[in-house]
This record gives sequence, C-alpha cells and structure tokens, in this order.
Amino acid sequence: MESGEAAAAGAGGPRFPFPYTPYDIQEQFMAALYGTLETGRIGIFESPTGTGKSLSLICGALTWLRDFEQKKREEEARLLAPEESGQEGKECPASAGPARPESQGTAGDPDWVTAFIQKKEERDLVDKLKEEQIRRKKREGRLEKIRNNVQLKYAAKRKRSEEDETKRLLQLSKEVLSEGAEDALEQLDHSEEELILAEYESDEEKKVVSGLEDDDLEEEHVTKIYYCSRTHSQLSQFVHEVQKSPFGKDTRLVSLGSRQNLCVNEDVRRLGALQLINDRCMEMQKNKHEKTSDEENGEKKRRVSRTVCPFYSYEQMQFLRDEILVEVKDIEQLVALGRETKACPYYGSRYAISAAQLVVLPYQMLLHEPTRNAAGIKLKDQVVIIDEAHNLIDTITCIHSVEVSGSQLCCAHSQLLQYMERYGKRLNAKNLMYIKQILNLLKRFVAVLGGNVNQNPSFQAVSQTGTVLNSINTFLFQSRIDNINLFKVQRYCEKSLISRKLFGFVERYGSPASAVKPNRENQKLSGLQNFLLTLQQGADTEGTPQSPVMEAEHNEVRTASPLMQIEGFLSALTNANQDGRVIINRRGTVGQSSLKFLLLNPAVHFAKVVKECRAVIIAGGTMQPVADLREQLLSCAGVDPARVVEFSCGHVIPPENILPLILCSGPSDQQLKFTYLTRSMPQMMDETGRILCNLCNMVPGGVVCFFTSYEYENQVYAHWEKTGLLTRMAVKKKIFQEPKKANQVEQVLMEYTKCIKRCRQAGEQMTGALLLSVVGGKMSEGINFSDDLGRCVIMVGMPYPNVKSPELQEKMAWLDKTMPRAPGPSRGRVLIEDLCMKAVNQSIGRAIRHQKDFASILLLDCRYARPAIFNKLPQWIRERTQVKPAFGAAFAELRKFHRGRLDAS
Repeated sequence: MESGEAAAAGAGGPRFPFPYTPYDIQEQFMAALYGTLETGRIGIFESPTGTGKSLSLICGALTWLRDFEQKKREEEARLLAPEESGQEGKECPASAGPARPESQGTAGDPDWVTAFIQKKEERDLVDKLKEEQIRRKKREGRLEKIRNNVQLKYAAKRKRSEEDETKRLLQLSKEVLSEGAEDALEQLDHSEEELILAEYESDEEKKVVSGLEDDDLEEEHVTKIYYCSRTHSQLSQFVHEVQKSPFGKDTRLVSLGSRQNLCVNEDVRRLGALQLINDRCMEMQKNKHEKTSDEENGEKKRRVSRTVCPFYSYEQMQFLRDEILVEVKDIEQLVALGRETKACPYYGSRYAISAAQLVVLPYQMLLHEPTRNAAGIKLKDQVVIIDEAHNLIDTITCIHSVEVSGSQLCCAHSQLLQYMERYGKRLNAKNLMYIKQILNLLKRFVAVLGGNVNQNPSFQAVSQTGTVLNSINTFLFQSRIDNINLFKVQRYCEKSLISRKLFGFVERYGSPASAVKPNRENQKLSGLQNFLLTLQQGADTEGTPQSPVMEAEHNEVRTASPLMQIEGFLSALTNANQDGRVIINRRGTVGQSSLKFLLLNPAVHFAKVVKECRAVIIAGGTMQPVADLREQLLSCAGVDPARVVEFSCGHVIPPENILPLILCSGPSDQQLKFTYLTRSMPQMMDETGRILCNLCNMVPGGVVCFFTSYEYENQVYAHWEKTGLLTRMAVKKKIFQEPKKANQVEQVLMEYTKCIKRCRQAGEQMTGALLLSVVGGKMSEGINFSDDLGRCVIMVGMPYPNVKSPELQEKMAWLDKTMPRAPGPSRGRVLIEDLCMKAVNQSIGRAIRHQKDFASILLLDCRYARPAIFNKLPQWIRERTQVKPAFGAAFAELRKFHRGRLDAS
C-alpha cells in the first residue's frame, strides 16, 4: 500500500505519518493515545493482535513527541527573542515607576519584590534554555558529522588499532620489568588474590567516581518515551517496526538489555549466570578505578593480578554512544557494533539514554527500582509505554518475590564458613563482623525450617511438615534476627561483592556451587573442608566442624552461588511489614523445605513510576478484565480515578470471520460443567471426546484444544486411548500434544504445521491436525495459530487457579481486608475469576491474527454463560458470542460457518 497520513478524529487534530493507509481503528487508537500523552494521564489500551498495535503505538507516540519538541522549541525561541533583540536590560511593566510601600503583591510582599522575583525566575529560565540549546546544537552537530562523514569512522577505527598495539607493547614492557619481583606479603596465587575482599571501611554509601569528564555525558535528559515489553524477541520485533516506520530515519533510539545480552567480553560471558556476569563486570570496573587512583597518587602497593575489561574504554564508549544515536539499532546490531568498535554495548547504550528520544527495554529494568537507578533511567516527566501488559500485576509480584531452599541455606553457610577460615586473618574487622552476621542469619533461617546448618540437609527429616505464613515482623522475631540491621547487611553484600568472591573460592577449591539433589540416597558430604586443610601445610586440624558443601552432579549446569539467591531474600525482608508475607514451607527434609517472600502489594513498587512520569500507557492485545489493574495497581498506587483513561478497539476482521460459541451440553445431552469434582468422571471425558470427534470431521486444517492443566490433559488422553475415541479422531486429524519441555515446543509446532500443509495439498482423507495444549503453557502465549494452523480453538472447562494454594489464599485475604467493600462477590472471589478469564482470553486470542483470517471459538462449559464471566470476555469476541444450550444447534452453526468461509476463500 502507499504511505499515508492519518488524521485524528475532529477538525484540527494531529496528523499521523503512517507507512500505509491505516485502518479506522488505528486512527482512533493513535488519536486516543495522543490525547492521553498530551493531557498527562494513565491509559489502559487494548488492541487485539493483528490490528497493527505496535505500529499504532509507534506512530501515535512519536507524533506526539515530535509536536511536543516543536512546541518546546517555539517557546524557547519566544523566551530568547527579547534578549537577542537587546531588550534584556529593560524593566518589565510590573516594576515600572517608583515602588510604593503600600502596594502589596499576592503573597503580602510589595509589588517591587514580586516583580524582582519574577524577573530573576525569567533570567534563570533563559540561562537554562541557553545551556540546553548549546548542548542540543552540539549533540546534533556531532551526530550529523558522524552520519555524513564516512572518513571519521575510518579514522576512529585506525586510532583504535594504534591504541591496541600501544597497549600490547606496554603490557609486554611491564611484564619484562616485573620479572623476578618478589612479594613481601604472604604468598598467594595471583588468581587467588582476586578472592580477597577489599577493605570495607564504612556503612555509608560512597560516591563512585566514574571517570567520565566529558560534558556531553552530563547532558540533561530530553523528554523521551520508554517502551518496555516482556521478552527479548518482542523488543527486537518492536525495534524493527520502528525501523520500517516513517520515524525510522530520524528517531534517536537506544535498546537496553542485561549484561547477559550485551556483554562482548567472552571471558565474562562464559560465566553464564546473570548474577555472576554482573558481579564480575562490577569487579573489573572497580579494578580499573583503583588502578587509576593508585597511579594518580603515585602509590606503590603490593602487586596484585587484577583484571580490567578491555572494552570499558571511555573514549570508545562515547563513540559507540554516538553511533547508537545516529541510526536505529536492535540489540543484535548493537552487540555487533560493540565488538567492531571494541566498546562495551552495556555501558555505551546507557550513556546514550539522556539524549535518546525512544528507549526500548525489558519489563524488569523499568519496574525494579534498583535496576532502574543502576541503568541511569530517570522517569521524571517522561512517558512510559508498557506493552504486553495483561500480566503486569503478576510480573511486578514475581520480580519482587524470592524463594530460597534449605539446601541453598546450608550450602551458603558451609561455603562462607570455610571462606572465613581460609582468609580470616587477611580481612579487616568490619568484613569479619558482617560475615559473622550473615552466618548467623543463615543459621537462624535453617533453624526456622527445623534443621541444623552443620548437618547434611538431605538427611535431616522435618518433624512438623506443612506451610506457615507470617508477616515480615513476625518472621524476624520468630527467627530471632530482629536485632540485625538488614539494610546494612544488604548494602554490605552489594558493595563488597561477597557472593562473587565466594563463588570464585568454591570454583577453585570445591565442587560447583549447587545444592544437593534431595532424591540421591547415601549422599556423602563433600570434603572441601578437608581438601582445604591438605593445601595448608601445618594448619591446625582441631575443631573442624562437619561442614556440608554439596556435591554436584557432573552433568548439572553450573549455577550461581547460593548466597546470591539468599541476598535477594534478605533484600525482600526490608519491605514494609504490611506489603508482604514470608511463607515457611516445611517438607520431608530440610533440603526440600524453603522460605519464600511473597509480595502482596505490587502497587507499592509501581507508585513511583506513575507518580514521576508525565504519562503511562498500559497496552496489550487482550487487557480484559481491567478491574484488577484499576483497583490493585492504580488505585492502591494513589492514582486519581479521573486520571485513568480506557481505550478498547474492535478487530479488523469482518464480523462474519469469527464464530464464538458457549456450549452448555454435549451430543448425548451431558451438561458441560468441568468442576474439579466432575471433570474426571468417565461420562464427562467421553462427552468431550465426542465433541472433538464431530469437530475433527467437519473443521478443515488445524484444531487447537486447550485443557486446564497438563495433569488433566494426560488423564483425558489416556481415557480416550482406552475407549478408542483417540483412534476415531486420528482418522481425520493427526494428534499432537504440547510438550512440557520448552526446547521441544519448536519441534512439535514445526511437525504440526508440516502436517496441516501436507494434508491441504494432498487432499487425502486426513484433513489436518489436532493440537492438545494447556492454558498457561508454552502454546497459550506468544504462539500464533494464524490461518489453517487454528481454524477452531476449543477451551475445555474453566482454568481456575488452585484456590488451596497458600499464596493465593493469602492474596485473597489481603484483598478482602485492604480493598473497599463492594456489592457482589468478595474481592478474593473476583481475583479468582479475573485470573481465570485472563488465561482464557490469552488462549482463545491465538487464532485470529490478521484481517483476512477466520476461526471458530468453542467454550465448553455452561459457566461461561454467567453474566459475571461472560462480561469478562474481550469486547470484540463478546459482542459476537452465542450461547448454545444444545449441541445440535451449535454443530449446525459451526458447519454453516466453516462451509461459508471455504466457499468465500
């Protein structure tokens, strides 16, 4: 299609550049988005997949940003104009003439005082605008120079090669000079020196000197849009949409990611675990700063092998920052550029944030405040768009909830104890004090689970099994750690990198840091303690406790130190008492038992985002039901309900291309009500099988059937196999089952797709395939069953969550206690229904993916017809849904629909 501009509804509205003629609903979406950003509100936007949501978000938001920047420049020009025309020295009308003492300003001050204050504020504003203008022009000139001057890039590349050669020769010279040098202190292997904790002098935060003195890096954060989504692939897809959009050439975009995604130092990448990569990176930076400081002070300290990262070069990272801003790049392109320029993409991208107009980043980076601050993200007066936000509450809850097992606690205690025994004499008093505090915390936590840290957790049986929920304060008192300042311990862990040092120690002298597998019998304690003693000739062998360091399976993937996970748990315990609970889960053994922090109030972490931002857009393909977002997240975060805007658009498909049916009974008039008690009855499973047999005979292409759990799907499959129903279905459709393992999903989908294409081309008796899937599984989100892959989607029963779950019960109780009482079912009951229908809506939305697609949707349960449930279906599905009490009428409607679609195609 030709590119076009969409006009907003109403005369004089903004015009939206668009790569093709937009749908009406896209125009409405962009106009509503523009209005929400302009008025600084919180928007909940729903646009079904296949309606061009990403492009509407890009063109709507960037049009607003373009207009906003234009207005700002015009206002800037207006304010600077009097000064440029030589009017600065003139008095403003308010101060003209002699001041009269009796004349008072609005605040009780004389008029001349008020006028003087106004004049000073105007002068300050003008000075600030001038500074911003200088910075902006400098940045624009620099980027334009890079954009148009190819010679500059080659010169920079040549300079890098020269610097590399100089560094190499310098290193060789240093090695020659250092040959034969002896260390006066205790002899330790150079690599072991890196395991020693640095001096820890104070509990107070120290300002870290970055070494970046370039004024450009101190540039004010321009007004920008932060766009975040769930997965790395979704973010890359969004960036590619920006590249193809009318804004692709002149938008300053930066993609942010974790070190795991952006690190180009292979030695660090090889560590695998995110926390290890983070700690190693921070340590290498620290080494660089310490080295620089020592050189400046001319100090000659003990020679220590401290590695610095060759990619952490200020000059090269500035060059990379400018390259990022010149042209839109996704993370893969950014990493490739980092390797080419020998500059760190992780830090180079962060230096680009201040000047960027659009920042693309994962959920966790925006929603987790410490991560947000570490990345240099400033939300004050900015715009945030959270896409794929249907599970936003769960996402925030998960980010701030953490669980540690008894095995991890015992393992961390053993490792830390042996670390202290090995290096105790080389640590200062403050380090020893904190290590002893951490050891005490671990000991108390294991005691709460009913165990002893000095014994193997896999062999310690728990006398009283079960689950107990406590408030944070109750747990602290029960654990007898209420006298320890967890804030200071948390800060010590962050600054000292103790978990990284501990991991290096275990890597060197023991087995990898992983927990005992509880099902291994006759497990013997690993002899790390004895092994260490054999390395220390003449060491005192008395008083060596039976410290269990766990033996890892040889084929087990190397994981991070257990102390890293425990640090997250300690951090969670610093939440306010009313906002979370600690779940003590005692199972068969101490090793199998666990402590879990459960966040109950996600709004406490979302409040700062909505408070600081100019506007927040919460968007998704399926946002219904939205009551939980309004109440649990926005209302609890202190958002005025009048500030919240809801926008929901229909689908681009014609009404005749979708047929949603609620089926209340099957072919033999068996009522369809899949409760926990009735769903396993043979007659219910038989009736479900008969319905699928009929559909397989009539529906062309692919049929996707969702069950409420893997367990129930397997139970039904086994029953059909025994009764012969499976064989009857297999005559028309080849049957596939969703695998539990994520790495097998791609293979099953590929085989499913091949089978449907083969059947369509061959014209055989078999007409396609049947895919048995699970709600909340790998196939219910992120997988598109477009065209022949999903001509019919079936939902068997209602996927209510496990109400007996202690976490869910606590959340329900918290809602009933916290939320204002409303007519109708309790808040806890509403939560259960909302969780169920969000899962249903995600699953059934898999079938319709573009304007010419068509599919039937079958909801097998009479409870879907209840008004409270029915009204929680997405509007575009709800308004076309029919309730069918009998199977005959439903089958006739389905046959008519599919025959009509085949004739039309």
